[in-house]
Amino acid sequence: MNIHFIQHEYFEAPGAYLNWAEQRGYSISFSRVFESQPLPDAAAAIDLLIIMGGPQSPDTTIFQCPHFDAEAEMKLIRKCIEAKKAVIGVCLGAQLIGQSMGASYTHSPEKEIGNFLITLTEAGMHDENINHIGPKLIVGHWHNDMPGITPQCKILATSEGCPRQIIKYADYVYGFQCHMELTTDVVDLLIRNEDDLEKNSNKHPFVQTPEKILQYDYSEMNAMLFEFLDKLVASFQCNRENTRVG
Repeated sequence: MNIHFIQHEYFEAPGAYLNWAEQRGYSISFSRVFESQPLPDAAAAIDLLIIMGGPQSPDTTIFQCPHFDAEAEMKLIRKCIEAKKAVIGVCLGAQLIGQSMGASYTHSPEKEIGNFLITLTEAGMHDENINHIGPKLIVGHWHNDMPGITPQCKILATSEGCPRQIIKYADYVYGFQCHMELTTDVVDLLIRNEDDLEKNSNKHPFVQTPEKILQYDYSEMNAMLFEFLDKLVASFQCNRENTRVG
């Protein structure tokens, strides 16, 4: 498996996604756009594209953030989807997937920062790649916005603060508004780069204090993410082999 990460900021690190890829011995490459690393020109060398989060939004312009080219990223996402590659978007990455498929992102009903329950929908409980986490699981959150929805997509999980937590856009194409990849090291980076977190924890019902976020044990959500990724890869590889034989 050739896995390519798009990382928008140093503090929006891939965490458990990278741990999983390294443990499985997969080939790993990066576009760290905050370091001006280029995006791939084509999808051919990619099996799984993982687009991470960031403080930007899909309509952030290059003038506003010179290292972030939303149109170029969405072009690559469309190339990967058209080539039947596996694609996962996290937070901003999920919003870019939706936007690339014609579904504009929108603001979430609630700001969520911390660890809160998600609940699988009926579609989620029937999705073989994700139903092992259900019916409920505490996962990480760090957002104000949420992905757009297309006529064909399926919402697989919701939370009390956000109705679009996990979305399946197409075969092997998933958007995660939530952050199952968080680790203590990653949340430490996020906290250091989040303004007024302590103040917001007193203002918003779904924003936790830095201390509570740092003290949380992220091992269960990471294990559930690993299982999802293993199942997704197995299904993707099986389909690829069947396509070759056919």
